[in-house]
Amino acid sequence: MLGTFVYSNPTKLYFGEDSLKFLNDELPKYGKKVMLIYGGGSIKKIGLYDEIIKILKENDKEIIEDGGVMPNPTVEKLYEGCRIAKENNVDLILAVGGGSVCDYAKAVSASAYCEEDPWDKYFIRMEEVDNKIIPVGCVLTMVGTGSEMNGGSVITNTATKQKIGCGFDEKVFPKFSILNPIYTFSVPRYQMVAGFFDIMSHILEQYFSGDDDNTSDYIMEGLLRSLIHSSRIAVKNPKDYEARSNIMWTSTWALNTLVEKGKSEDWMVHMIGQAIGGYTDATHGMTLSAVSMPYYRYIMPYGLHKFKRYAINVWNVNPDGKTDEQIAKEGLNRMEEYMKEIGLVMNIKDLGVTEDMLEGIADNTFILTGGYKVLTREEIIEILKASM
Repeated sequence: MLGTFVYSNPTKLYFGEDSLKFLNDELPKYGKKVMLIYGGGSIKKIGLYDEIIKILKENDKEIIEDGGVMPNPTVEKLYEGCRIAKENNVDLILAVGGGSVCDYAKAVSASAYCEEDPWDKYFIRMEEVDNKIIPVGCVLTMVGTGSEMNGGSVITNTATKQKIGCGFDEKVFPKFSILNPIYTFSVPRYQMVAGFFDIMSHILEQYFSGDDDNTSDYIMEGLLRSLIHSSRIAVKNPKDYEARSNIMWTSTWALNTLVEKGKSEDWMVHMIGQAIGGYTDATHGMTLSAVSMPYYRYIMPYGLHKFKRYAINVWNVNPDGKTDEQIAKEGLNRMEEYMKEIGLVMNIKDLGVTEDMLEGIADNTFILTGGYKVLTREEIIEILKASM
């Protein structure tokens, strides 16, 4: 039964090949100083940096640059960004890049004027933002995180080996995001398929939880089918615009807080994956793919009805003459075959995890209660061993 909930998403999206031109519509809404945040320089290689600088100058903006955002943004980088933003009294943060750049921009947005240590306040204690917030806009160059239309931000503390995500409320959501699928064409294959699975994992974390057979489940099954179809095309031809545009749109809807409504949400694959990332700095989507099959096979008996439905409605398993368990297992087997087909990492050893890390990874895994089975620390270690 659907309970009572509130849905609000203030992010305005501009989608398509010509979407960057709408930056001209957004910039006049903000003050003169724009903090331009980007990653390792790929936006310069594809010419996007020059295009954005030109638009900013045409709109008479003062540009404060903050480049070098790493794939797993660190708390040290966050402190640096907060200092830059506050010292320059910036009026808008413009994030140009993938999910990590957008995550980092939102963390700076919420943290620059925080009077305490933002790591402790927002990522450890998970408190609400009660200080001045700098508005954020995004120009997306890689899909997967859905960060362009939500309040999520994941930051890594290398000293404590903790990689923690927090969900800022709608005040921190990007005010606008520009989504041009062509900008994703230059993403290396490894990162591209990692992003594809990040999308899938976002949907599954919400799907395998809470009230079953509600409207959200039907939407998620459609998103999954679309993703599977288009990703198979994209791995063969990464410049297939139709496939990449469908994937980009699916990614946004997978985690813009819509399909979570009516669901308790699981997120244990992400908790384990992020704990692995804290130890190895591995690509996020690959940490998820490496633990997903052992995790879902472990919890399947506790949500058998839903795993059966998943097998039939997403993977087209024929249920005739089969038990519910046989149907569910066949669905997971088809998922595993698909994951191998598109080139995902299927074990945590390939990410640099060693036996001596397992205890620490388990200790740094937040145990959540929204899924079909609340794990113990020992069960997390068991799943990690199965992921080796």
